[in-house]
Amino acid sequence: MGGSTDAHASLCGAMNTSAILLSGGASTRFGGYPKALVAAGERTAIQRMAEMSLEQGCDPVLVVVGPHHRPIAEALRSLDVQLIDSEQWYEGHTASVQSGLRAVPEGSDVLLWPVDHPFVSERTLEHLLAARSSDDLGLWFIPTHGGQGGYPVLWKDRVRTDVLELRPDAPIRALMPELGPQVRRVAVDDPGILASIDTPEVYRDSYDAWLARRED
Repeated sequence: MGGSTDAHASLCGAMNTSAILLSGGASTRFGGYPKALVAAGERTAIQRMAEMSLEQGCDPVLVVVGPHHRPIAEALRSLDVQLIDSEQWYEGHTASVQSGLRAVPEGSDVLLWPVDHPFVSERTLEHLLAARSSDDLGLWFIPTHGGQGGYPVLWKDRVRTDVLELRPDAPIRALMPELGPQVRRVAVDDPGILASIDTPEVYRDSYDAWLARRED
């Protein structure tokens, strides 16, 4: 990770980038077990995501939690992250995002990363940060693989107000038509951006695929 990570970390810090790691749901389709705590190699999914965000220089790293606050807090106790309780987590994805955004410092861009996508490569984060840094007009950066968009996404600070003004149960993607060409698609060689671990079966398949290609 050496020189490349160090270079991107300083750039990320210079661009004032916060990370919001979403882990506020009840994991109903996962049998109630927190997806944040599934294995991702020698770490849990949320540990891997938090460590990667910190290594890229994101500050602060905010972890949005709901009913599984206690075990997630225990898993992250040794890392320099801030837990944010989403009191309206039951209203859906947007409510949890808004809880995280309210804790983001003014002027900070945002890396938004749901725990459903824990097998993203470090190079994907680097590509997103590099695309943001070299594009003065883009506001919303989406990684794509095989023509399909995935997560995490990167927003410039100007998107914040629009997201906060949405109803808590409204889909965030509803904002994309308004931004038009300011939504940028960043091609990456990373099937992990598409692997959403909604069920234990999908998790096992995604985990095996990640193990076959992993580099970290």
